[in-house]
Amino acid sequence: MGSLSTILRHPDEIYPLLKLKLAITKAQKQIPLDPHLTFCYSTLNKVSKTFSLIIQQLGTELRDAVCLFYLILRALDTVEDDTSIPTEIKVPILIAFHRHIYDRDWHFVCGEEKYKVLMEQFHHVSAAFLELEKGYQEIIEDITKRMGAGMAKFISKEVETVDDYDEYCHYAAGLVGLGMSKLLLSSELETVTPNWEQLSNSTGLFLQKTNIIKDYLEDVNEIPKPRMFWPREIWGKYVDKLEDLKDEDKSTKAVQCLNDMITNALIHVEDCLKSMAALRDPAILHSCSIPLIVAIGTLALCYNNIQVFRGSLKLRRGLIAKVFDRTKTMDDVCGAFYDFSCMLETKVDKKDPNAMKTLNRLETIKKVCREYGGDIHQRKSYVNDEIQSNALFKLQTVVVVPLLATVVLAYLKHKK
Repeated sequence: MGSLSTILRHPDEIYPLLKLKLAITKAQKQIPLDPHLTFCYSTLNKVSKTFSLIIQQLGTELRDAVCLFYLILRALDTVEDDTSIPTEIKVPILIAFHRHIYDRDWHFVCGEEKYKVLMEQFHHVSAAFLELEKGYQEIIEDITKRMGAGMAKFISKEVETVDDYDEYCHYAAGLVGLGMSKLLLSSELETVTPNWEQLSNSTGLFLQKTNIIKDYLEDVNEIPKPRMFWPREIWGKYVDKLEDLKDEDKSTKAVQCLNDMITNALIHVEDCLKSMAALRDPAILHSCSIPLIVAIGTLALCYNNIQVFRGSLKLRRGLIAKVFDRTKTMDDVCGAFYDFSCMLETKVDKKDPNAMKTLNRLETIKKVCREYGGDIHQRKSYVNDEIQSNALFKLQTVVVVPLLATVVLAYLKHKK
């Protein structure tokens, strides 16, 4: 659940954490008995407990389709991520991956830990995929084919411009958003809305850009060779080489570059909110909005934070649990986006080269939140929760800690 100090600092997260833990345990007990689906859901739970829990709330038919869609693309991504695979072997696999999903005997050894198990036992995924309705199969095959071809293209192509960056993110995640929308439409739980393809793609770009930003250090330190996704058009304004951003003597430039990248990602937030507002089914809204709220929260955490270049940064599990517990309606979604935008806004340094651009984008986001979310202020606020939690922690430090010390000393004295 987290360290004692973290729990003391954020006592309001204890109950949501317990609820999330119980929900995860319950979801694990509901894994289908079919051996192929058992492997798929067990693997999904290892790859992402939160996402696994989210899709458990969907109807059985759609839930299986989304689970397999995720695992197939996760397997494809594992091939792309493995920098030890020679290009002459990797590219043909990426291009042909959409055909491998129909082969019950196909597998490929690559990746590490849970991803290696997924690849070695991919026949379970293929077998379960072949049991899906034809419509779902065709959607998943089409997205896998397009994604594999796009990933193959960028194996030998550098991300130079912002347009390259957007194109890569389209292949890596924009297509995921598009595929998810098609699955929802195919299930007839959702209906076609204006600009749904553009909104779905933009939503995927927002998630992918957030991951690329927070994973800078992991990607640049990749062995045997680094993975570079930050566009030169942005980082080239601050340093000569992308790797220079992790140098301590480049800290000021690194943070400015980071803020520039985050400001670029904020372009997509308005589309994310429009996309969520178009959803009709409450369970689908909950499933689709949680990753987006976590993403905006992650950007708020990363903004102006040199730790992006020093180590791993991610939202507290307790905060994610709180988001999971509170997000039920579109008003809740807008409230969360509004709060995290406010958090980010307080961190903007007026001397930052992109300060005005960042502030303008945040103002636009808050305006859209007010339009879609009703009375934003008539609800619990993450920002206020943080302030209250810090105040409570100080009170605990002043009152509780001395009290505990007194009890311990009295106990030791009695033992003597």
